[in-house]
Amino acid sequence: MKNLVIFGVFVLILILLQFAQGQTVDDIIDKYIAALGGHENLASLQTVIMEGKITTQLSDLGITNTISHLTGLRLEVEINGIINNQVANTTKGTVFWPSNGMTSPEEMEPGQFLSIVNQMDIQGVLFNYKGKGIHVELIGKEEINDSMAYHLKVRFKNGTTSHFYVDIKTSLLVKITEKPVLNNPKAEITTYYSNYKQNVDGYWFAYTVTTANGTIYYEKITTNLPVEESLFDN
Repeated sequence: MKNLVIFGVFVLILILLQFAQGQTVDDIIDKYIAALGGHENLASLQTVIMEGKITTQLSDLGITNTISHLTGLRLEVEINGIINNQVANTTKGTVFWPSNGMTSPEEMEPGQFLSIVNQMDIQGVLFNYKGKGIHVELIGKEEINDSMAYHLKVRFKNGTTSHFYVDIKTSLLVKITEKPVLNNPKAEITTYYSNYKQNVDGYWFAYTVTTANGTIYYEKITTNLPVEESLFDN
């Protein structure tokens, strides 16, 4: 009987720990959504146009990123007056980089395309994540740029996995690591987010985004403007 009691207590502790962890994940995400503008506001976000420049080791380049929620993405980068782009919809993605000698668009690698598709969710992948079939696990806490952040492992429905780091004090996203290239499991992309500002429609965005390729400084972010789907044709 004593062993049964001990076993019962052990099972109860496991259940309570799992419950507490689940509540912790949802609490982190609820605060994150509130920090971005609130549930109701995010639910109404349908398009975003982000304009600015990307600073590399060689020069500053003009950049425009246009995204329609769960529909398409078009990234344009101007180099010496030449427009280069990455265009994707829900079925196909292409890359056209004439500045590198390309004469016609080329289809994206599968891993790159899956990563781009994830970026089409401009309401945020953590928004209504359960309804999207996304699994989120709290790994723990880590220090990011002298500040503590929650480490969330995010597994998407399409099979890709990312690691999100949400600042404990601000509840804003400060870092993402992902492995988008399916045929190279060792490849990893790290992105840092900072300089959050609220635009005229009440949404909060990171106006500074840093990767290994350079730093993007957004100067203007507009939301919910009409965007034709033909912009994402390949």
